[in-house]
Amino acid sequence: MAGHPVDRIDPGLKIAAQVTPEPSPQDLDFVSRMGVEHVVCWTDAAHSSYDYYASRRDLFGEAGIQVYGFGNGDVHNQDAIVLGLAGRDAKIEQYKRHIRDLGRAGIPYTTYAHMGNGIWSTERETTRGGASARGFDLDRAEAGSWGGRSYRLPLTHGRAFSEKEMWSHFEHWAREVRPVAEEAGVLIGIHPDDPPVPDLGGVPRCIFSSFDGYQKAMEIADSPNIGICFCVGCWLEGGDLMGRDVLSAIEHFGGRRIFKVHFRNVDRALPHFVETFVDDGYQDMYLVMKALERVGFRGVLIPDHIPEMADDPRVGTAWTIAYMSALKKRAEEEVALERAN
Repeated sequence: MAGHPVDRIDPGLKIAAQVTPEPSPQDLDFVSRMGVEHVVCWTDAAHSSYDYYASRRDLFGEAGIQVYGFGNGDVHNQDAIVLGLAGRDAKIEQYKRHIRDLGRAGIPYTTYAHMGNGIWSTERETTRGGASARGFDLDRAEAGSWGGRSYRLPLTHGRAFSEKEMWSHFEHWAREVRPVAEEAGVLIGIHPDDPPVPDLGGVPRCIFSSFDGYQKAMEIADSPNIGICFCVGCWLEGGDLMGRDVLSAIEHFGGRRIFKVHFRNVDRALPHFVETFVDDGYQDMYLVMKALERVGFRGVLIPDHIPEMADDPRVGTAWTIAYMSALKKRAEEEVALERAN
């Protein structure tokens, strides 16, 4: 395929909503009335197919909305792949089918996460105005979870794994998936480990928990179709552990390695953080938006893990997207002035 695959995406920052793939007319109206023209969706193995992806593309398309990305939770955060367990090759083949079906349906992107024992949280805490929000306190962490499974301390899989094993299994995944993604024309953005703790339950988080880990992983993948789902929140969770701050990492990886952004803020870095509203954490999110505009980011930004704002979750989504839209407009104007001068 001639040219870089990112060049097939229209230029410019794009704000997207993460929505159900089975939207009601009210859901479609809600997205359109926010001025949002892109969505990302998630499904499972029971629905993952070309026919389903194409039907969702057409359904949203009739409302003037483009499906930018589609994830499949049953090939995401799979311990068989990450840890080299029984069933690994079958699970990778399932992932390849997901990629091929997306490509046939003309959906350009999917998010992938490579966590062997799930996402870890502790009890919910409060942020501004008493809003309930996700929290994580390393001293109180007991288990990770994904797909209805719980991975408990002290050893989530009965033994400790080595960093060498982790890198070997990732290299195997990348070698298998790379040619399929390139042939299908699908971009794969790899999400950071959440939280980016060096080791949880005997499983090293040595790949997607630091700048150096990402850099090495991108070199191993060696494909323009394998890049980053840049979760700002996870990067902020890691703080100094990440090796570079958010703005420096965006500048380094640029618009050709970052395919999607999770626009999320936290109150502080590990070992204990609470997710906050985007204007209320320790990162100035305008600087993030401006950095993305400067590097020519073409993918989508989504609001992520929004604290509860009211009884209807759409309230928090609308508020966050409105805030993001204002930041986007300001960033575009200021960067254009910088370039003109």
